[in-house]
This record gives sequence, C-alpha cells and structure tokens, in this order.
Amino acid sequence: MTKEIRRLVAILAADVVGYSRHMAADEGATLARLKWVRSDVVDPAVLRYGGCIVGSAGDSVLAEFSSAVNAVRCAVEVQQDLAVHQREMPQDRRMELRMGINLGDVIVDGATIYGDGVNIAARLEKMGAPGGVTVSRSVHEQVKGKLPFTFEDLGEYLVHNIDEPIHAFRINLAEPLANQPMPGMGGTLALPDKPSIAVLPFQNMSGDREQEFFSDGITEDIITALSKLRWIFVIARNSSFAYKGKSPDIRQVARELGVHYVLEGSVRKVGDRLRVSAQLIDAATGAHAWAERYDRAVADIFAVQDEITESVVGALEPQLYAAENQRLRNKVPESLDAWGCVVRAMPYVWVWAAADNETGFNLLKRATQIDPGYARATGLLGWTYAVRAHLGMSDPAETLATAMGLAQRALDQDDGDPWAHVVAGYVHMVSRRFVPAVERLTEAIERNPSFALAHMIMGSVYGYAGGSEEGLRYCGQAMRLSPRDSIQAATLSCIGTCHFTAGRFPEAVEYQRRAVQLRSHFGTAWRSLAASAGVAGDVALAELALARAMELQPSLSLDWVETYHPIVRTEDRAKYVEGLRKAGLT
Repeated sequence: MTKEIRRLVAILAADVVGYSRHMAADEGATLARLKWVRSDVVDPAVLRYGGCIVGSAGDSVLAEFSSAVNAVRCAVEVQQDLAVHQREMPQDRRMELRMGINLGDVIVDGATIYGDGVNIAARLEKMGAPGGVTVSRSVHEQVKGKLPFTFEDLGEYLVHNIDEPIHAFRINLAEPLANQPMPGMGGTLALPDKPSIAVLPFQNMSGDREQEFFSDGITEDIITALSKLRWIFVIARNSSFAYKGKSPDIRQVARELGVHYVLEGSVRKVGDRLRVSAQLIDAATGAHAWAERYDRAVADIFAVQDEITESVVGALEPQLYAAENQRLRNKVPESLDAWGCVVRAMPYVWVWAAADNETGFNLLKRATQIDPGYARATGLLGWTYAVRAHLGMSDPAETLATAMGLAQRALDQDDGDPWAHVVAGYVHMVSRRFVPAVERLTEAIERNPSFALAHMIMGSVYGYAGGSEEGLRYCGQAMRLSPRDSIQAATLSCIGTCHFTAGRFPEAVEYQRRAVQLRSHFGTAWRSLAASAGVAGDVALAELALARAMELQPSLSLDWVETYHPIVRTEDRAKYVEGLRKAGLT
C-alpha cells in the first residue's frame, strides 16, 4: 500500500463570476478571454510567487503555495491586474474572479491535492465578492502586519460538509499592493562578475492591445542583440517578461534577477509613426545611466532597435568602446507582417502542449509564406515539427525529417543566428543523435552565452544520453540566466530526466511532479513521471500519471518508446520501459 503523503500549504481557489452567462452570450469571446486571464495574468503570477497550479477545470483554478503571504500577494496582484486591464471594457463583458485562500493540511495525490484544507478554500471563494479575495482565520494570522492593506472581519460561517465554523476575512483591495517585493526563486541572487542587465518589457502606450506585438518584439530583439556580446550577462526573455504589465521597483527587480542594470522603455504607435523611449538605470544608485527617445516611421523599427542596443552597450562599460565598430544586427524579415507573426508565435512555441504547438505552427507557417528567407521563422517552424515528434502527435520519422530540413534551411539562411543552431540541436536530440546535438547547441551558446533555452536543451541532451551531472550543470545555468522563466517546467523535467538516467528515481519523480504541477498539459513530463514513479515503486502515482499521459498522447505504447523516445542508452531506455510497464502501459 502506497504511503499517504501530506503537507501544510496555503491553498488558493478561484473561479470566474457568471461564467455560464458569459458563455451563453458569446462562447468564442468567453473562451478567448478565459485563455488570456490564465496565460497572461493568473499563471504567471502563481509562478512568480512560488506557487503551483494543482487543479484546473473550466472556469476554476486551484493553486498551492508554501507561504500564506505569497498566496495573498499573488491573489491581490491578480485581482488588481484584471481590474486595470479591463477598466475600459463594458461591465457585462469583464471577466471577474472570486478568490478564497486557506492555510491547511492536504493529501497529495500525484499533481493534485485533496482534503478539508482544499474544501475550505473553495467555500471561502464562493463567499467572496466579484474581484475580491476572502481568507480564513489561519491565513489572516499568518499575514497580518506583513502586508500593506487591511482586512474586514466577516465573522464565522457554517458551511456544507465542514464540521467547524469558518472564520472569514475580506481583504480591502482599495489599498494598492505597491512596491512590494516579488519573491525570487531562491532569494536575492549574487551579481555576476561581468556587466549584467535585464531588459523589462517595453510598455505599449498605443491604447490598442492589437499593437502589443510591436512593444514585445522590440524588447525581444534588444535582448537577443545584447546577448550576442559575450562579455555581458543578459537575463533571458521569459524572466524579464514576468514583469510585463507591472510597475515594479527597479532596485527590487535588480536584486531578484541579480543584475547591475535594468533597461525599461515604452512604445507608442500612431498611424505610420513610431515613438520609442528607453532608459538604462544603474540599480545600485537608482540613477539613469542613459536615456533616449526615437521618432521613426514604422518601417524603421529595426534601425531603432539597433540604435537602442548600441547606446545601451556603450553606457554599460567603458571598455566596450574598444569594440565601437561592433554593430549588433539581426537579419530581419523583409516584411513587418512576418516579423509580427514570429513575435506572436513565441509564447506558444515553448510549452510542449499539442494545442499551443498548433497555434504557434500556424503563425510560423504564415511567416515563412510571407518571407521565405526569414531564418528565425524557418527555424522555429522546424522546432514545432520536432515538438510534434517529441509529443507523439505525428509520425516521428517523417516529422523529424521535415524538422531537420527546416533547421538546415535556417542555418543556410543565417548561420550566425543562435536560434537556428538551437533548433537543429533539438531536432538531433529528439532523433537520438547526441554528438551533432551537442555540436549545434555549443554553437548556439558560443554565439549567445546568455541563451537560457540553449542551456536547458543542452542539459536535456546530456540527460537523455546518460551524462547526468553535465546535464544538471547546464540546467542550473539555465535557471540562473532566467530565474523567473515561464518555461521553468521544461527545465524541471530536464532535471528529472538527468536524475532518472543517473538511477536516482525518487528525485526523478519529484522533479517531474513539479513540472506537471507548473504545466498541467506537459505531455512529456507526465510520461516521464509515470516511468519514474513505476521504477520507484509508487504504482498508484505511476498509474495516475500514465492515464494523463495517454490523454495527451493516445498513441503512446511500449513500442513507441523503444523506437522513438529520445533516451539514448539501451539500459536507460529499458528502465524507462520497465517503469511504464509497471504503470500499466502495453
């Protein structure tokens, strides 16, 4: 009999107010807004505050936190963000949440939690007002005096299926959560021994959400261009974008990300004109090291990016003037529409989920049709094909051949683009070609030493090949370069793979479990959780994980694993098959 696992956690329960009414009025718009609420507001906030999504059904979300303070901070931030982003919308179209938070003992079952602690959080959520947060007495006792707002005592309530009365408190959201530190994944980070910078998402000042891709794209291009300078430590895109839509204290951002400098800015597009403002801040003093404004025609957007990047580099360190002829230029698409497609596809490319992969695939396909010579679009399209093979979505042999063809075409179009080398390395990894995978990823890292994704994929390559300690080193560097990465679930799964091929099966179970908690549709992690738990002897968890893996990959079989799974060594693959067989796979 499997030993019961319990732990004390802060549980946050949330659901959409009037969801049925929204669906009856407009199903398509409701589903689109719900996806935005999850992907842009709720899920990033939970990750930032160290929580895990442990339940999601329709319009509801259940998350756990190790800290009641962080659970409350997360809930308040989500409610305030939703209020700000929807203030211009008619009241009847706003998607509002109710939230309840309880501190209690729970039973852990795979990636899900159960018990009275969860039930009380759900009851508190039902008691709350739209846009509000209601907490239990146990939470109130933990957070009072530690947060900059007050609580209204609602008294005690008897609720269905709970023996004791619930003493509830309502948070006064009229008091803003201003300048409160967001918890880093491991506290304040030590500064690197070379100039370091985080580029925060440039604000879209156009008043049109459809133009968001302009500001996001400029931010990403600056990050990429700066990363090509090997003597600068650049925080990866996904950690920087964790601050999107916020007004954080710059010194706190620098402490959380472990950098000397922070670059922030804004983009305003009016007609065919574009105004970009940028400022570089020395986090140690809070002083502006440099500031500039650019007024250009939209067609000159790439020249603006180059000018900003060159100016930032010149302001960072005096010795950089020795490389004054060094100009950071990406090969850019001939068409702005193609570039916009790539920018819009980026959030869907790295999640290893079938539906999101399809969205990214369609956008990238369009980009390559608009501009067949655009190397970034070509390479990322190859990536989506390789993900299809990795997830078991299509015939791996044919899909990987297409992926490799696109990766090679991207290399031919722009051999200097580190993304093209990462794509080629990933395709080689999924194809069990260890040596060429390492060669391509080494090229990517040499071209961009701050490329967190390249380090993570390299860690996975070594993990699948049995080089566990080297794999863990690369995964650790990926997490250091991007400590707030929205694809951290993938890094956790890579770490789990390294432990599996090293024979450390309980550790493999723990990291794969954390991966699926962060991303519930992560098929490869569910599959590996089933195998790891099976070998570790936790048959109940293995069966649960396999059932979820089969939902995401109906074609999964032992034959498929033997033929197509990326694990290189025969003995490691045999152990993986053994675990899946114990989980019930045939």
